[in-house]
Order: sequence, then C-alpha cells, then structure tokens
Amino acid sequence: MASRDGDRVVALSVQLSRAHEELRRQINEIRTSIGHRRLSDDALVTHCLAFCTALTSHHQGEDTGMFSQLLRERPDLASTVTSLVEDHGMIASILSRVRELADRAAESRGPTLEAIGRELDGLAAIMESHFSYEERTISEALDNGVPATGWTDMVFRFGTA
Repeated sequence: MASRDGDRVVALSVQLSRAHEELRRQINEIRTSIGHRRLSDDALVTHCLAFCTALTSHHQGEDTGMFSQLLRERPDLASTVTSLVEDHGMIASILSRVRELADRAAESRGPTLEAIGRELDGLAAIMESHFSYEERTISEALDNGVPATGWTDMVFRFGTA
C-alpha cells in the first residue's frame, strides 16, 4: 500500500525509512554539537528536548496506529510487533533519563551535557539496531496492504505535519 508524498505515491516502507533517517540525522547533529560545543548549552538542551519529543511521537504513532493496523492485516507478525514495542519501552526509559539530564543542564549549566552525550551515544546505537530490525521485518508487510489511515503523520512526520 502506498500513500501520497507531495505529488507522487511513495511506499510506506520508504516513508518509514525516511522518518528513521531524519531521526538519525537529528540525534547525530545533537551528539556532534555536544562534542564540539557548536551551540550554546541552552540551544543544545532545546534541540535535545525537541528530539526526545519527535522520537516519542514517532514511537507512539507506531504503537497506537501503524502496529495496530499492521496486526489487523498480518497477525503472523505479532511476535515481531511485540519485540518492537518492547524496544520502544526501553527507548522511552532512556529518553526519560535524557529529559531529566536536560532539565538539570538547563538549571546548572554544568557538566550535565557530557552525561546527556553519553546517554545519546547509547541511544543512537539502540536506535540503529531497532530501526534496522523494524525496516527488515515489516517493510514488505507495510507495502502489501496496510492501509495508510490516520497513523501516518505521527509515524512519518512526528505529529508536526
């Protein structure tokens, strides 16, 4: 099943890959900025919190929309979806720590940014594994009959479209 992206039809798996690429880009930009202090501490904290919100929105859209729709069409993917939802829980826990550290960094203006960087390094590795697994295991199912109902904006555009 495909949906409109501008004036052309784009496979849902391609849209999912693009969303993942954008999230990868965002976390890598923040990690680089922390390492090189390219932005002020306030700007880094703001970008970090925005990224946390985007990733959370993406995963909530998958959990409540895309995966539900996928399971209606392909119940044989139940164990795969369960594994992906478990990953989302683990990632949510890391994002919670990142948010706490970002709040502290905003208050203290201190070495907390390095702690955020370490959390983001670990998160980036987990995201890479998770995204690769997700794309490998559900792309074909997405392209072969999963209706693109109201879930697509949160998953592909992080609730901002």
